[in-house]
Amino acid sequence: MYKGLCAVYKPKGITSYDVIREIKKHVQGEKIGHAGTLDPLAEGVLVIAIGREATKHIADTVAKEKEYIAEVKLGVESATDDEEGEKTIFDVAHIPDKEIIEKVLASFIGTISQTPPPYSAIKIDGKEAYKYMRADKEVEMKPREVIIKEIELLNYEWPILSLRVVTGPGVYIRSLARDIGRALQTGGYLTGLVRTRVGDFALENAIAFGELSLFLEKQI
Repeated sequence: MYKGLCAVYKPKGITSYDVIREIKKHVQGEKIGHAGTLDPLAEGVLVIAIGREATKHIADTVAKEKEYIAEVKLGVESATDDEEGEKTIFDVAHIPDKEIIEKVLASFIGTISQTPPPYSAIKIDGKEAYKYMRADKEVEMKPREVIIKEIELLNYEWPILSLRVVTGPGVYIRSLARDIGRALQTGGYLTGLVRTRVGDFALENAIAFGELSLFLEKQI
């Protein structure tokens, strides 16, 4: 039976735990965990630990760099900072040019203060924040320091930004999209996200979700 760490490509539309659930169909009696949750609307590299020894070391993987390709829509904000939430359209007086975009992006590189989205799995008094929100109970999300190592502008054609972002642990790309929009005075939210790397686990080496069964069967 396979034990250790492996990377799975989580497709858009399923939860990170859906990947664990699929693995449990083939792996009996072993502890299974994952490093760095991906929202259902996000896709890409999800690191899986199979076996008690592997799950002990998965926190080390979470603490390493993560790399993303993110698409941000300007001119609109979302209650959830992504496609799911109620939208608020901004009356944008001046559409920012590429020079302004790059200047604003540069201001987010380094150690920054970031407030996580209220629709997130961060626990408040032992309960996930999004559960309070879905019960129409307001929650206060406290800002925390996170590290943005790189932001590269891949493409910009109003109102869409395409970015490559390299981060330390604990960064919410949804929050980054929101904060970039606010810094530009246009509003903004995340419309697409692909995680291309977690530490040394890269996209090109990830097991496709549809091939998980075959991969695990070969290990038996």
